[in-house]
Amino acid sequence: MSSSGTIIPSSFELPDFYHFPPFFTIQPVLSTREKQLGQWRELLLKYHTDLKITTLILHECPLWKNNDINRQLTKEEIQIVVDDLITSGYGEWEDEHTKTRVRILWRKPEQLASDIYDWAVANGYVNSICTVYELHSGEDVNGMS
Repeated sequence: MSSSGTIIPSSFELPDFYHFPPFFTIQPVLSTREKQLGQWRELLLKYHTDLKITTLILHECPLWKNNDINRQLTKEEIQIVVDDLITSGYGEWEDEHTKTRVRILWRKPEQLASDIYDWAVANGYVNSICTVYELHSGEDVNGMS
């Protein structure tokens, strides 16, 4: 449960590192911090992707606090994690001035463009015009997500 009362759904499996107390303190050694921020990125992306949540509302995210080990990120540490997510290309501020909501990009725009191009090549649509419906729900999108 987070301070806002939001509970992590039981259907979401938390990784082992989530139960490691130092995970909830941004590490001072650069190489350790980079690995830690990478783990936060993976956790946030998996959580939002698995639960099909497209917006991270900073004050409502239950991942910031682990009651089992009595640990949580500070507001400053949350900002560091979110800034890293955005810098890495997996998020963008929905409210640039107040910085309380982040649009989660399940895939980087470059990866999405590459996936669409690969689909177009595989299905013979290169140099053709496709509607958004065809890209999302057409006959040739089976197995794509």
